[in-house]
Amino acid sequence: MSAAKLNVKTSSKPNSRIAVEVEVPANRCKNSYDEALSKLSRSISIPGFRKGKVPKTVVIQQLGVKRIQASALESLLQKVWTETLDQEGIEPLCEPELEDGFETILENFNPEKTLILKLETDITPIPTLKKSSGLTAEVENLIFDPKKVDELIEQSRAQLAIKIPVSDRAAQKGDIALVSFKGSFSDDGSEIEGGSADSIEIELEQGRMIPGFIEGMIGMKINDEKILKCEFPKDYHQEEAKGRKAEFKVSLEDLKIKELPELNDEFAKQASDKENMADLRADLEKRLKEDNERKQAKTRQDSLLDVLVKELEVDLPKSLIDQEVRIIVEQTAQNFAQQGIDVKSMFTEELVKSLMESSKGEAEKKLRQKFALKALAKSEKIEVSDKEINSKLEQVEADIKLSKEKNIDAERLKEAITDDLLQEKLFAWLEENNTVVEKPPEKARDQIKEKSSKKKTTKTNKEKKSSKTPKS
Repeated sequence: MSAAKLNVKTSSKPNSRIAVEVEVPANRCKNSYDEALSKLSRSISIPGFRKGKVPKTVVIQQLGVKRIQASALESLLQKVWTETLDQEGIEPLCEPELEDGFETILENFNPEKTLILKLETDITPIPTLKKSSGLTAEVENLIFDPKKVDELIEQSRAQLAIKIPVSDRAAQKGDIALVSFKGSFSDDGSEIEGGSADSIEIELEQGRMIPGFIEGMIGMKINDEKILKCEFPKDYHQEEAKGRKAEFKVSLEDLKIKELPELNDEFAKQASDKENMADLRADLEKRLKEDNERKQAKTRQDSLLDVLVKELEVDLPKSLIDQEVRIIVEQTAQNFAQQGIDVKSMFTEELVKSLMESSKGEAEKKLRQKFALKALAKSEKIEVSDKEINSKLEQVEADIKLSKEKNIDAERLKEAITDDLLQEKLFAWLEENNTVVEKPPEKARDQIKEKSSKKKTTKTNKEKKSSKTPKS
């Protein structure tokens, strides 16, 4: 026999929060108390009694009424909350909060009387869009720069460079120096965490180390020792080092220069699967242009999404923001770990707290974007058919077989494909029903302004000259 329907009152609160008041009948309270007492009497061990045969009066004497009531109340709260959610169709985002707190409710709990429970929880917000079509977004044109091809080639040259020892001169900019150093703060002499190293290679280029370090090494000779005066930037990632002056005791152990390979067909074969420089350049140009097109498409999508978000009305619950913040911080930690950084030592409690605080804005932005697209899909009835999902799934599964990738979660793969296909449709709809105004890149705009300013200056000077009165 199922329990009688609960008497429930609900009221909406700001930030997609709901207040719930539940009236629990006295008989439910009494039954819960009796069940708790029976359970404890079966599990408790008391000298002189067989386990499971302890009289209930003895259990009450041994444990106390409040201990039994606490057990009864915990069980009752869990059951009543589950029933309330099912009965009222509430989908909570987090565990409920008791308005009066568990201890206060327990203090006033009487198994013979009706219990009034007041709880609050976050629920999924219902997003709405004031407008979704007829919007205007601005996007900056990304112009392909042929110089990028040369930059990539130079990067490959640097990677294939041969290191040649140097012994007859002092260190110069661009050299590779083998150094050992130990750092301390100038104000109190304390050792800098992570500020020491033995026999490591440093390329003597600006920006490789903190200000003053590379500059101080220029002119040193092999076996020289020197105290370098440096200063940590104010935005340095280590809190205790920000803006502080430091001294580094440095010894130069060896010097090398990089000998770059010649730009010929042999280099093309070494750097790529191409046979000559012409083919290598053509391939790099093709890839860079394709990348430019992808970035341009992404920029258009971002600008359309930005104007759509401005039309969004949604109350974001705290629990959802906190969840998104945790995802961002975890992703940051994973990125550092992939770079070989010891995350456990780096991510102190203070740093995690700081990251969580600074990530709130990004978390809210991401959530608003998600809800804007969700609202658009609902209002315009944009969805993905099973046929479309299965077709894409077949393509992806074929690629997976070719790559011999294992441990693929089929359910998560299908979910990801569905999300991607839906997003494609949503952005296609936004492109079709809104206007994207293309503008020249900022650098180009500055050049246009500069030319315009020069023209005005020239014109003004000419006018001044022509307006002068001839001397008599």
